[in-house]
Amino acid sequence: MTLELTSLAFASGGAIPRKYTCDGEDVSPPLAWSAAPAGTRSFALIVDDPDAPDPAAPKTIWVHWVLYDLPADATGLPEGVAPERLPRGTHEGVNDWKRTGWGGPCPPIGRHRYFHHLYALDAGLGDLGKPTKAALEQAMRGHVLAQAELMGTYQRAGR
Repeated sequence: MTLELTSLAFASGGAIPRKYTCDGEDVSPPLAWSAAPAGTRSFALIVDDPDAPDPAAPKTIWVHWVLYDLPADATGLPEGVAPERLPRGTHEGVNDWKRTGWGGPCPPIGRHRYFHHLYALDAGLGDLGKPTKAALEQAMRGHVLAQAELMGTYQRAGR
């Protein structure tokens, strides 16, 4: 079995419901994972959009959420998880709005893809402060045992 990441809110490749976007409640979707490899000591989660600002002419990868040091016994995150409700020991990094926490899809034009990347790591990373995606990826180098991905799409009405 390989590491698997799913959501009850949307199917892989399917549309992300408005509730989880800037047009709705802007809460994080529920996520669940299974089949972590032996030796997993922690997980990291990065959610990003490679289609920013325009899928027809992408210029950047926009980061929506950065979490790390989720405990090895964690199997998911509930919908709209607040920082104080994250699994014990979990740390937050900063997204591209320069803040911690979930920032839902809010594409200015077109249908964007939102990738939820889950990493099973062979170590805890400790307190890295509030790392960016790039800093977290650097800290994870050499520690990734397995990776799972869940992609959803979103397009704002009339755009």
